[in-house]
Amino acid sequence: MRAKGRSLQRAFVTPEGVDLRLTLAAAGTRAGAFLLDGLLMLVILVGATVAFVYLAVERTGELLTILWLVGFFLLRNFWFVLFEMGSRGATPGKRVMGIRVVARDGARLTGAAVVARNAMREIEVFLPLSFLGARAAEGAADSFLTLFSFGWAAIFLFFPLFNRDRLRVGDLVAGTWVVQLAKAPLAFDLVGSGHTHRRTFPEEALRAYGIYELQMLEQVLRNEEPAALSTVAHTIRGKFNMVDDRDDYGFLADFYATLCSRLEHSMLLGRRRESKHDSS
Repeated sequence: MRAKGRSLQRAFVTPEGVDLRLTLAAAGTRAGAFLLDGLLMLVILVGATVAFVYLAVERTGELLTILWLVGFFLLRNFWFVLFEMGSRGATPGKRVMGIRVVARDGARLTGAAVVARNAMREIEVFLPLSFLGARAAEGAADSFLTLFSFGWAAIFLFFPLFNRDRLRVGDLVAGTWVVQLAKAPLAFDLVGSGHTHRRTFPEEALRAYGIYELQMLEQVLRNEEPAALSTVAHTIRGKFNMVDDRDDYGFLADFYATLCSRLEHSMLLGRRRESKHDSS
């Protein structure tokens, strides 16, 4: 699709053929999310360090340094990977800033893509800065090494500013986007007492979908684009042999409300279905 000027809106076509028209996260928003995550990781790391010193006062020194470095490596990698593998596709920093990671091909975000995009961050930022820190601790960090390390990190750090899709190198490798979540409220309260359910749905239809599909359906209802509403409603009706009553929005609103109630009830019972591909 063609973007007008520096527009960050992009076509995002799901496997069902629905264009959700997502908006890419601005570079400043992504930077803010990264800083928030960094701050949270630092708080955890400092807390763990204080606890270690308290529990092993006589065994600090070189051992503490090694454990701190290993802990920082594990924390910064698993922090991003584990949170982005969740159903929300976002770390705490991203959630605060209202953004999440999605696959650019419209499919579900895979674990391989999450690992790939975050593994690249080691090369982009942490590797040169960690090397610089280690050399500085040994008193061997000269001016050239310092400039080279910061220059290397800066090239990758500011890379999203110089491409139209605001992609990190990790996003290019993994085939991902970071997008802004819709903040507008739904047209009406789909799951509250104000919404009257006029339709019932077969059990197999409700059993076929999970949290991911619920979120995609919510996005379709937010956008209220007739073509998308028609496509999704036609897909669900055709798959489960339901009658077309010519009210696509009402049909999807009822389906959304019923599915939401079902998934919430299942989670209360300890059963969490992430998507239609989750057999649990």
